[in-house]
Amino acid sequence: MAGADTIEIPRVKLGKQGLEVSTLGFGCMGLTGIYNEPVPEEVGVSIIKYAFEKGITFFDTSDIYGPHTNEVLVGKALKELPRDKIQVATKFGIAKIELNDVVVKGTPEYVRSCCEASLQRLGVEYIDLYYQHRIDTSVPIEDTMGELKNLVKEGKVKYIGLSEASADTIRRAHAVHPITALQIEWSLWTREIEEEIIPLCRGLGIGIVPYSPLGLGFFGGRAVVESLPANSYLEYHPRFQGENLERNNIYAAIEKLAGMHGCTPAQLALAWILHQGDDVVPIPGTTKFKNLDSNIDSLKVKLSKDDLREISEVIPMNEVAGDRVFGALIPYSWKFADTPAKHSQIPT
Repeated sequence: MAGADTIEIPRVKLGKQGLEVSTLGFGCMGLTGIYNEPVPEEVGVSIIKYAFEKGITFFDTSDIYGPHTNEVLVGKALKELPRDKIQVATKFGIAKIELNDVVVKGTPEYVRSCCEASLQRLGVEYIDLYYQHRIDTSVPIEDTMGELKNLVKEGKVKYIGLSEASADTIRRAHAVHPITALQIEWSLWTREIEEEIIPLCRGLGIGIVPYSPLGLGFFGGRAVVESLPANSYLEYHPRFQGENLERNNIYAAIEKLAGMHGCTPAQLALAWILHQGDDVVPIPGTTKFKNLDSNIDSLKVKLSKDDLREISEVIPMNEVAGDRVFGALIPYSWKFADTPAKHSQIPT
C-alpha cells in the first residue's frame, strides 16, 4: 500500500452539538506508559506533532494517565501546534488507583477542581471534549452533569462526554445537558455494546469513540499474540492468559482476510471499526511512527457490507474466551458498579 502521506484524513461531526474532528483520533495514554514503557518526553511530543502533520486533530488523554504526566506531555505538544485546529479530549472521575480497587468521584466540587487542574496542565483556556471517565454511583449523575453544564456556560468546556456508562446513566445525563460522545471499548473481539448502547447513542445523536480498537494490540501482529511485550500489564489480562489465548485462535483467520484485502490484520480491524458509521471515531494509540502510519493507511481499506459481515462472523460476538476486565492482582483493576462486569477495564 502507498505511504500514509498520500491520505487525506476526512473530518466528521461527532455528536449533534457541532464538534468536528478527524475521523481517526489518537489515544495518548501509551506515551506515558500502561501497556509498555513510557517513551522519552521529546519522542512523545514528536509523535503527537507527527500525527497532526498527517491530518489527525483529535487527541485523547486523561488526568489519571501518569497520573497527570500524560496531560503535561500533551500540553507541551499543544504549545507547538495551532490550538484552533486541535480538538483535545480529557477526562476526570478516577480519583485514585489503589491496589485492588479504584476510587471514583463525581461530586460537583471534584468536577470543577479536576477541570481547573487539567486546564493548567494542558496549558489551554478550554477543553474541547470533557469526559466523565468512570461513573460515581454514589452521586446522582444529574449532580455531576449540572456542574459540567456550568463549566460549559463558563467556556471552560466546549462539549461533554461520558466513558463506559450504562444505558440508564446515558439517558439521565443527556436529559440534563446533551452528551456529545460516549467513549467505550469496541473492537472485533469486544462487541457487547452493539446490542443496546450503540442504538441508544444513535437515537440520541451521541457520537461513539471506541478505545482499544485493535483489541489491546491483539490484532497488531503475531508478536503480540505469541509473545507479550516485556513488563506489560497485558500478561494479567484474562484474554491473554493460558487457555483463553489458545481458544482465541482467531488471529490466523483475520490474517487471511487481511491478505485478501491487501492490508495488515491491524489495518483490517481498524477499517472494520471505521466502517461502522460516520458517528464512530476510534482513537488507537501507539508509541511508534511506523504504526501510526499503518493506522492511517487503514483509511484506504474499503469494505462492502458483505465484507463487514464476513469479518464479523470470524469472531462471533459471544464466543471470545476471557472477560475484558483485568484480574484483581494488578493495580488497575476494580469493581465497576455502573455497568456489568464485562464492561470493566483499566483506565482508557
